[in-house]
This record gives sequence, structure tokens and C-alpha cells, in this order.
Amino acid sequence: MEYKDFENALSRLEAIVGQLEKGELPLEQALQLFEEGMNISRFCNDKLSEAERKVEILMKNKEGRLVEQPFQPPEGGN
Repeated sequence: MEYKDFENALSRLEAIVGQLEKGELPLEQALQLFEEGMNISRFCNDKLSEAERKVEILMKNKEGRLVEQPFQPPEGGN
């Protein structure tokens, strides 16, 4: 299944995780859901990476003027 936006993909991923955590699915169905979940996870990760590249933070330079700088995530953060 192809996802067009992050929110719908994440919602589906959460539903899949919930189903798998119950442990009540037949093996074949669980494997299919796991595979779908992995594909959605990659999609979401790609979307987050894309968004991170687009984010810019306005910072003041030495002269007190606002300048655009690329987003730098905190070290050691998830």
C-alpha cells in the first residue's frame, strides 16, 4: 500500500503494532503485517529526514541580526 502523508502512515503503523503486540494473529498474517510495518517505517523515516532537511532555524549573529541556519538536531537525541 502506498502512503501519501506521514500522519496516515504513522496511524497505520500504530495499528499494525497494536495488532502484533496482541499476539493473536496466525503466523502468515503476522508476517505480512510485519512486512507492511517495516515498509511504513521506512516511509516515515524518509519523510522525517526530508522534513529535517527543510527545517531552518532563525538565529542571531554577532551583529544581532537574524540569519537562517540549517537545523542541527541535538547530539544523542532520538
